[in-house]
Amino acid sequence: MPKRTRRLTVLAALPTAALLTAGASSPVFAESETPAFHLDLEQLNDSGSRGTAMVSLRGNEMTVWIKSEGMVPGQPSAQHLHGSTEGRDFVCPDDSADTNKDGILDNTEATVHYGDINIALTVSGDTDAATSGLAVDRMPVADANGKVSYKRTIEVGQDVVEKIKDLHIVQHGIDPNGNGEYDFDGAGKSELDPKLPQEATAPTNCGEVKGASVGSVPVGGIETGGGAERPATSPYVIGATGAASAAVAGMLFAVRRRKASGVPATETGGAA
Repeated sequence: MPKRTRRLTVLAALPTAALLTAGASSPVFAESETPAFHLDLEQLNDSGSRGTAMVSLRGNEMTVWIKSEGMVPGQPSAQHLHGSTEGRDFVCPDDSADTNKDGILDNTEATVHYGDINIALTVSGDTDAATSGLAVDRMPVADANGKVSYKRTIEVGQDVVEKIKDLHIVQHGIDPNGNGEYDFDGAGKSELDPKLPQEATAPTNCGEVKGASVGSVPVGGIETGGGAERPATSPYVIGATGAASAAVAGMLFAVRRRKASGVPATETGGAA
């Protein structure tokens, strides 16, 4: 390739690189020939959490990269692709969506804006909304600095491929009282299940697909295995009762025991 052509190619790539580094404060990116869709994860609930996510598609395989910070250190973060593949228009809310004015944007209030779970972004196993929306034992755990790094390739349906720009990423888990864990003192009981703290289910950030596809993806995320079953498109809201709630409570208890015994949070599986 002539030198002039190479120089123009490099210059044309610079705006994309600048766009991608504008999300989280320290994500690392590498060039790729695979088109990817960019999402800036912006804080909800004054959580201070932010990040950058990318979604790429190759046939019916979807790869999701997430790098976020400002999460609750050592705690699991439920995360999902929310929205509709049926032409409904959902968006990320802001804190004005706190309709009961209690100072916390809970998941029920936010779901009106960002829609139900379409795909659960677990680190392993299935990604079905109904069975894995609350599979906190298979969600990433923030490291000691409150950072989450995630990568996974998932098999998805054709509806997701065609409507990927209608979906967006939401991460959950807040710590308004700043004590480093999910408890009932910071925001009381979850409106979804009184056995769970509100801190565990409230959204901490949200990001929508930005414009046209771009050509770079973040690197350094966790490799978490191969594809999963096709996600269900039936409505589901995080916070289901019964076995799912028990799994959440058990996971939170396990995390606290690990912290008390000095076992690093990264040993819970799926940590950054």
